[in-house]
Amino acid sequence: QVRIVESGGGLVQPGGSLRLSCAASGMIFSNYVMDWYRQAPGKQREFIASTFEGRSPNYADSVKGRFTASRDNAKNTVYLQMNSLKPEDTAVYYCNAWRNSEDYWGQGTQVTVSS
Repeated sequence: QVRIVESGGGLVQPGGSLRLSCAASGMIFSNYVMDWYRQAPGKQREFIASTFEGRSPNYADSVKGRFTASRDNAKNTVYLQMNSLKPEDTAVYYCNAWRNSEDYWGQGTQVTVSS
């Protein structure tokens, strides 16, 4: 059974940093694309970053240069390092694992950027 669990969210001041983690189990991790999304209140879920084994990550323009996605296949974990955080980065952040017709989501972790 595939399980996706995000962690690392919290309250941070504008300009601060957070690192989110997404741990996956029940799957051959290196076979899956691992994406990050976020959803702010009243808004649609938004793509943030995508990682796949052997390829450079892709980023949404809204986070390019501030966020860095990485994956550790030995730990079945992907990370999202978020720097220079802004109030508009406030959202629930989700991890998504997919390949072919398979698609798995975590429960999300809340990130709040506020002074």
